[in-house]
Amino acid sequence: MTDLTERDTEAGDAEFDMTVDELSRRAGMTVRNVRAHQSRGLLQPPEVRGRTGYYGSRHLARLELVKELQAEGFNLEAIRRIIENAPQASSQEALDFTRALTDAFSEEQPEIISAEELAEPWGEEASAEMVRRVVKLGFVRDLGDGRFEVRSPRLRKASEELVTLGVPLETAIEVLRTLRRHSESVAKAYAKLFVDNVWRPFEEAAEGEQDWSDVSETLERMRPLAAQSLLAAFQLVMAETVEATLERELARIAERGKGRGRRRGR
Repeated sequence: MTDLTERDTEAGDAEFDMTVDELSRRAGMTVRNVRAHQSRGLLQPPEVRGRTGYYGSRHLARLELVKELQAEGFNLEAIRRIIENAPQASSQEALDFTRALTDAFSEEQPEIISAEELAEPWGEEASAEMVRRVVKLGFVRDLGDGRFEVRSPRLRKASEELVTLGVPLETAIEVLRTLRRHSESVAKAYAKLFVDNVWRPFEEAAEGEQDWSDVSETLERMRPLAAQSLLAAFQLVMAETVEATLERELARIAERGKGRGRRRGR
């Protein structure tokens, strides 16, 4: 398995024949960005001959990896941590793993909408403060210029359906807050399960015995398990809660009926 800190490709690594200008041109970025990546620890130092630094194909492969990870939505600090903490992975393995990490639990494609579209279902209730609270919950991202990214169109549709039921926006936001809080608890439980039972054993494996594809496959298998178990538990608890609520309300109605009967009997 090729090391991220060593050669990412075989061809051309024996020769460091690219100046920083040539490297930047082939990587499709500016010299300034190349030097910035190197200062951040994202790019290995060049081979210095005289006063000139020369780069090889492993440097080009690293820059291509950085660009691909950026395209996947990772910031430079996250990319640095991936490179530092995954030294036994090849560039492709690291990319595949990080994609699996983010894609495993994400099926929806976000939607980009205008501020007007975001506020429309709620009418006058959708004040700037209400929008700020929705953004703070993390379900919507403010992209600036009056545009918003709805991370879960299904959740947006569900919240809009509440309008037809006459649910105030304030109440809908509180429901979203509750969903967020309990979803975080479930997510943390599964994350701990993954770390304790998959990641730590993988991390502690002897060099050469680590298989990144196994970790990625486990993530893929966990996704439906997490979703199915959460839905099943919710349906069970929801049925019990509705039943208990209905019984309580029926008892209250019955008690109120008895009270009216006693008053008429006087």
